[in-house]
Amino acid sequence: MAAITNASSPFAERDRLLKNRALVRGWLYVALVVIFAVIVVGGATRLTDSGLSITEWKPIHGIVPPLNEAEWQEEFLKYQQIPQYKELNPDMDLAGFKAIFWWEWAHRLLARWAGVIFFALPFAFFWATRRLERGLAPKLAGIFALGGVQGVIGWLMVASGLTDRTSVHPAWLAVHLTVASLIFTATMLVARGLAPHSAAPADRPTQRFAGILILLILFQIFLGGLVAGLDAGLSYNTWPLMDGRVIPGDMLVIEPAWRNLFENPKTVQFIHRLGAYVVLAAALWHMIAARRAEPGTTHARRALLLFHLVLLQAIVGVATLLTQVNLHAALTHQALALVVLGFAAAHWRGTKGAYPLPTEIVAAR
Repeated sequence: MAAITNASSPFAERDRLLKNRALVRGWLYVALVVIFAVIVVGGATRLTDSGLSITEWKPIHGIVPPLNEAEWQEEFLKYQQIPQYKELNPDMDLAGFKAIFWWEWAHRLLARWAGVIFFALPFAFFWATRRLERGLAPKLAGIFALGGVQGVIGWLMVASGLTDRTSVHPAWLAVHLTVASLIFTATMLVARGLAPHSAAPADRPTQRFAGILILLILFQIFLGGLVAGLDAGLSYNTWPLMDGRVIPGDMLVIEPAWRNLFENPKTVQFIHRLGAYVVLAAALWHMIAARRAEPGTTHARRALLLFHLVLLQAIVGVATLLTQVNLHAALTHQALALVVLGFAAAHWRGTKGAYPLPTEIVAAR
C-alpha cells in the first residue's frame, strides 16, 4: 500500500498544483477587471479636470469623503488655495466642486481597493495556505510593490499641479498612466502563464515580435498620457493632415529642443500619430508573419485578432481627434488601449506557453 501511495503522490501533487493555478488565475482575472476600472476612471478624472480637487494625500483617512456641510466647505477651501481654482475656476461654487471631487475620490478609492482588497489580501491568503508554487510569489510581490510605487507617483503627479501650474505636469501624468499599464500587463502575463495552453509554443521569431508589440503599445500609451496632459487633442483636429500639412511646422519652437518632446502640444500630438502608424504597421507585419510561420494555429488566429483590435483602436483615436476629445470617445479610446495591451500580453504569453510544471511532476507524467 505504501508503494501505491508513493507512486500516486506525484499525480495527486500535479492535480493539486493545477487546481491551485486555476484558483490563482481566477483571482488575477478579477484583479485585472479592477485595475482596468481604476485606469478608466483615472482617464475620466483627467478628462473632467478633476485630478486636483483633492489637495492632500491621505492613504487611510482619505477613504472617508466629506460627510457634512462643514467638511465640504473645508475641502473646497483647500482647493481654492491652488492656482487651478484662482486662474481657471474662480466662479466655481460648492456644487461644481463636488462634481470634480467625486471623480478624484472614486479614482483613489478604486486604487486602494485594487491594492488592498483585490491584491494584497488574496496574495496573503494564497501565500499563507501554500497555494503559490515556487517562483510565483516573487512575481506577485513585485506587482504589489509596483502598485505601491504607483501610489507615490500618483501623489507626485498631483503635487506637481498644486503650486505653480493649473494642471498636473504632463510627464508625471504619462508616467502614472504607463506604470498603471505596466501593472495591468504584468498581472495579465502571470495569469496567462498559469493557464493551460492547447497549442505548442510558437517559433522564436513569432515570440520575439509578439513581445516587441507589447513594448510598442506601452510606449504609445505613454505618448497618449503626454497628449492628455497637454490637452494636445483639443487642437489640430484634422486627419490625415495636421495643421494642413503632412509634417507640420513649428515643432521645435521651445528651447532647448528636447523640451518640445514633452511640452509642445503640436510636437507631442504628431509623435503620437506617428506612434499609432508604427503600432498598426507592426501589428500588420506580425499578423502576416505569424500566419505564414504558424498557419492554422491559435498563435496565427490571435495575431489576426490583435491586428484588428489595433485597427479599431486607430479608428477610435481618429474619431476622438475629430470630435475634439469628446468625453465618450476619449474614454473609449483609453479603455480600448488597455484591451489592446492586455490582449497583446496574453498573446505573447500564449506564444511561449504556460509556466512549466515542477520537474518532479513532469517526471511522473
